[in-house]
Amino acid sequence: MRAGTLVARLVPEGAAPENLEDHLERFGPRPRPRSSELLAALDASGLRGRGGAEFPTATKWRAVVDHAQGRDTVVVANAAECEPASFKDRTLVGVRPHLVLDGLEHAAETVGARRAVVYMSRSHEKLRHAFQAAIVERRQRSDCEVFIEVLAGPDRYVAGEETAIVARVSGRLAKPRVVPPRPFHSGVGGLPTLVQNVETLGHVALVARHGPDWFRSVGTRQSPGTALLTVTGGVAQPGVVEVAHDATFESIVAWAGGTTGEPAAILVGGYFGRWIGAERVWQRGIDAESLRSLGVAVGAGVVAVLPAAACGVAETDRVLSFLAEQSAGQCGPCHVGLPAIADMFHRVAIGRARPAALDMLSRWCSDVVGRGACRHPDGAVQFLQSALQTFAADVRHHARAGGCRFSDQPAMLTIPSNHRGWW
Repeated sequence: MRAGTLVARLVPEGAAPENLEDHLERFGPRPRPRSSELLAALDASGLRGRGGAEFPTATKWRAVVDHAQGRDTVVVANAAECEPASFKDRTLVGVRPHLVLDGLEHAAETVGARRAVVYMSRSHEKLRHAFQAAIVERRQRSDCEVFIEVLAGPDRYVAGEETAIVARVSGRLAKPRVVPPRPFHSGVGGLPTLVQNVETLGHVALVARHGPDWFRSVGTRQSPGTALLTVTGGVAQPGVVEVAHDATFESIVAWAGGTTGEPAAILVGGYFGRWIGAERVWQRGIDAESLRSLGVAVGAGVVAVLPAAACGVAETDRVLSFLAEQSAGQCGPCHVGLPAIADMFHRVAIGRARPAALDMLSRWCSDVVGRGACRHPDGAVQFLQSALQTFAADVRHHARAGGCRFSDQPAMLTIPSNHRGWW
């Protein structure tokens, strides 16, 4: 493993849940920089969002400030983690809730919000209660004027998208909406709203304490700092690792105890990510510049290793069917197109498709991209297209002969129960 790969900033290995007293002993009181000072520090740090979009944090916060123009604003910490293959955010919130809350209070003070919301999936009930207890601790000892509350949302894949979160916090169904307007312009109750992933807020709290140079002391020039990754699949010790952005996939998998067999492919970024052959990415760093040429991004922070003794076609089939079921039913490309694509791919996977099925899939994917009310069909199609490319020979075999000798292996990727509510 390369020296410096593991960098314990947010989540030290073996960390236990911290109460407020533990947090203050470790980090000291939260600093109170002026809004302009913190925005400048975030700008200089190069911190980007860790929720999947990798948007510059300072730019996102400034957009809220610029559109507020004296009005109230709202800040939402996104702890929903609706990506089934990821549990990095739950790990962070579980052990260091007060670091996340520090970042949330910084965000509220910077954009002028008097209301802050922690948004979590309803199934994470135990974690939600722990977060509420942490907020009570802070109310007893903190001088922050922002009111923080915890709100539960549905366990649906698209319910963690920021416009869906805005809808739920506004008292509507947690379904994505067409943009523009974006939340920074018109969000919760029509107010400028900042929606920020909890890992990003944890990094903000550390930048506020230690400064941008400290943050940039690890990683690369274009991708500074660390990232939390969920390492899963064919590894000996699945879990969450915090690594600098110059870490390679090989070193990340080595941290997880190494592979349980010869690796065939890696799913990078989660179910809206991409499959890629292990040999193509093994020596690559996880920084954006290293991955961009491969059309890959860290996204939701998932690194799932597919062993050679597993079936990428069967794994893709199950995930694609799940994504098709997660449609909010608001537009034809998603409500009609995705189920049709998933059904056609399933027929390919079991050897019951027409000879022209692969050409039809390619054409249907092109018809769907960019035409949905949200990015759900785009993400699902990107996932499928990467499988058609990475597992091309296997896909052709399945289309001709049905399942391969690895098709009946237990599922590697998690497929949650389908929750049909949106409230």
